[in-house]
Amino acid sequence: MLIANISDFRKDIKSYLDKVSKNFETLIINRGKDQGIVIMSLDEYNALVATNHELSSRKNEARLDSAIEKLKSKQSFSKDLIED
Repeated sequence: MLIANISDFRKDIKSYLDKVSKNFETLIINRGKDQGIVIMSLDEYNALVATNHELSSRKNEARLDSAIEKLKSKQSFSKDLIED
């Protein structure tokens, strides 16, 4: 994770954006007390959105809950639980 203030970011914007896109860094630009901006690569953003979608799906939530219960009770997994 990179941290910069707005002045440093303005001075070297290309370098900061290159680091974010090429090295999968996250950049936090500090804008004062309790204020900031986060910059991340498009790939990183898309991965977060995909993960959020998967976690928010009711079907996946039910499958996860079922798997957790089976693990707690030491039952084996059925094929329908593993396959979509």
